[in-house]
Amino acid sequence: MSSQNANDKIALPYAEALLEYAIKNKIINDMNSNLSAIQSLLSESMDFQEFLNNPLTAVKTKKKIITQLLSNQVNSFLLNFLLVLVDRRRISLINIIIDKYFKLAYKLDSITIANISTPVALTEAQQEALINKLKTMTNSQTVKLEMNIDTSLLGGFIIQVGSKVIDTSLSGKLKNMAFYLSNR
Repeated sequence: MSSQNANDKIALPYAEALLEYAIKNKIINDMNSNLSAIQSLLSESMDFQEFLNNPLTAVKTKKKIITQLLSNQVNSFLLNFLLVLVDRRRISLINIIIDKYFKLAYKLDSITIANISTPVALTEAQQEALINKLKTMTNSQTVKLEMNIDTSLLGGFIIQVGSKVIDTSLSGKLKNMAFYLSNR
């Protein structure tokens, strides 16, 4: 079993527990915004991420820093949850746990996630048009775009919704053309 699969299996019960608590206490929106804030903090600060992932850093030190940083930013349950992750030496999985949480929450709300890779950022109008087209294609009420800027793409975009991939990139079209020509 790969380490990613193992991490996914370890992270899932934590994500489920977070979502269950949020549903039970009717704080899903609060939990979503708190987890988004933590996700942003981790993506913006590689030093903080490395600090949390470092197995040589003392548990007491990690708990102190997390408490100082987040005590006024997140609800008390989530802060205690993070401290339990530190105690159990699972804090390095926080990004995976948050991702799993959002996937479960989106599934609960019937939200379709579309990962899109583009060479440049899309405008609001382009995003809206894409969301409307994806709603029609997937028969979903709500579509959430997860944007990824990929400068290696020369033009077009690549969308992944579940296991389906739509590749309108120039490199994708060239690959299709080469495949077509090689099989003639």
